[in-house]
Amino acid sequence: MDISTHTMQTLFCQLGLADDEAQITAFVEKYRPLPQHIALPEAYFWNEAQSMFLIEAIEDDSDWCELVDKLDCLLRAA
Repeated sequence: MDISTHTMQTLFCQLGLADDEAQITAFVEKYRPLPQHIALPEAYFWNEAQSMFLIEAIEDDSDWCELVDKLDCLLRAA
């Protein structure tokens, strides 16, 4: 059982993306606003593995789910 505390940095690392604060901010700025009709895992900027990770995190209500939801909110903010 994984009992580590996840952060936005660890989520980005898990997704294989640059995980420092500046890069996370740049990613969010680059891809927002994500239209409401597009589910987060279906966004064009994810590769297949990233999309599957996001789908599983949401469907399994995993310990990543809260951060995935937070990322979703960040990407939808105008």
